[in-house]
Amino acid sequence: MDPLYIEDTDDWLGNPTPLETCRHQLRMYENEFEALTLKLDRALANIEGLVRDNDALRQDRDSLKAKLQYAEGDLLSERRRFADVEHSRNHLFNENQRLLRKLRESEEEE
Repeated sequence: MDPLYIEDTDDWLGNPTPLETCRHQLRMYENEFEALTLKLDRALANIEGLVRDNDALRQDRDSLKAKLQYAEGDLLSERRRFADVEHSRNHLFNENQRLLRKLRESEEEE
């Protein structure tokens, strides 16, 4: 036997034919496509959930903004009221001091 002669055992080892290779590759692509489709569906569901969460958070933010503006308005009116009370207190204190001085002066004259 010639030492360069190699037995033809392709059929023995179960080497696939080109058609079988193409079919196998096609099944692999189909499986990959199915897996990617599932991933895409999950990603879209996640995005929809995030959009709903974002909408809810936006509504909460707008509601809180309105409450804050209302509270700031209340605070401003309370500050004005406080300033008015402080002004009245200062005026009454000064008037009280003036009357006390006047009373002392009248007592000293007697």
